[in-house]
Amino acid sequence: MNIQLREAKLPEFGIAEEIPAVSKEEFERRCLAVYRAAKCDWFVVYGDREHFANMHYLSGYDPRFEEALLILGPNNAKFLLVGMEGLDYSVDKKIEADVILYQSFGLLGQDRTRSPRLDEILAGIGIKRVDRVGLCGWKYFESIEKVSDEPHFFIPAGIVECFKNVVDTPLMDKTRVLLHPTEGLRSYNNVDQIALYEWGASRASAAVHNIVRGVEVGMSEFEAVSNMQYAGEPLTAHIMFSARKEQMVGLRSPSGRKIELGDGVTTAVGYWGGLSCRAGVIDTENDEFVEKFAKPYFKAIVAWYETAGIGIKGGDLFEKCRSVLALGGLRPALNPGHLTSTDEWLHTPVRPESNEVIASGMALQCDVIPTPLPNGVGLNCEDSVVFADEALRKELKTKHPTVWERIQARRKFIIEEIGINIKDELLPLSSNPAYYNPLWLAPEKVMVVR
Repeated sequence: MNIQLREAKLPEFGIAEEIPAVSKEEFERRCLAVYRAAKCDWFVVYGDREHFANMHYLSGYDPRFEEALLILGPNNAKFLLVGMEGLDYSVDKKIEADVILYQSFGLLGQDRTRSPRLDEILAGIGIKRVDRVGLCGWKYFESIEKVSDEPHFFIPAGIVECFKNVVDTPLMDKTRVLLHPTEGLRSYNNVDQIALYEWGASRASAAVHNIVRGVEVGMSEFEAVSNMQYAGEPLTAHIMFSARKEQMVGLRSPSGRKIELGDGVTTAVGYWGGLSCRAGVIDTENDEFVEKFAKPYFKAIVAWYETAGIGIKGGDLFEKCRSVLALGGLRPALNPGHLTSTDEWLHTPVRPESNEVIASGMALQCDVIPTPLPNGVGLNCEDSVVFADEALRKELKTKHPTVWERIQARRKFIIEEIGINIKDELLPLSSNPAYYNPLWLAPEKVMVVR
């Protein structure tokens, strides 16, 4: 594979202004589908500011300051339990549900005299001692992780204990119903959800491109990040930026540290629908870095894009990236690819020896994080894609023609300018698709296949 560094101007693909809407009918359908799949009398979804995506997927409501519970029951019963500050915000929900104030979800020091205890609320909505209750947290243990045969819940213990006091039957962990990488309902997206992801992924990647393009020696990390033109988009992760000659730590937030020539550098921005990350060095030219690190790394990015497709086993994609990185003395630090959503990481079929396959409707991050790297060296080119079969592509083109046009323009750029042969079903959502500029002071010099 002949990788070269050459100038290639990134086109203006455009971005959507208005957030695409998912219909109320779709949210109602999701609630009904997950309730049937859970096979219990009551399906209970926990949410808080950090772990909002399961609840948001089902109801359109995302907790902002407090915890919340979405409870689905017999005869299409739906209850949303919120704290004081969530009470007014609950009007933004997209399902027909009874909103119940539970003040203990409020912040410390707020009034707690107006609502019953949680166990009293649960009994009051009709949960009986003989009922089967399934709880859905923000992740679940695989069998190898369990310390006992009892279910393990990623939900605050106080909430779990309340349910144990209300029902006599054992509580069940039903998180897999939403989050399993191939069986979970959230692993698959319709065209409206894809359009929403394209809105977020295109904006996040445009922000990252603005940061890379605007970096100058002597400015602070804060000043560099201010170039992103943040407009209040909902975040899936802290905004990240770090430039230094020491060990690169990708999760750092920006600081007042001044950027110096020769620094390793990394930045990442994630909005609902996708995260974009770039890492390299602060320089206009650095042949040693390009030959020893950037080219071997970009070969793995090319391998990811050319291998990934509908029907491809996650284990095969993992092994392909691992073997290509190994040619450059590198290995994946994490899974080279994972499902994404309104939260940054949902789950992933891309695991060693995984037989789980990529399927139509899945949104994935191309997320090849290489290790080991010496101090002052950054390598990353992470972007968002979705996989769609012919029927889903046709529906997307019909219902969201401008989204489709942007996606097709990105596909053409990847194939004709970057030189990567992607499959028909791979639809790039990011505004800088596979556009890897490792030298940040020469931002239009990018890795291409020739």
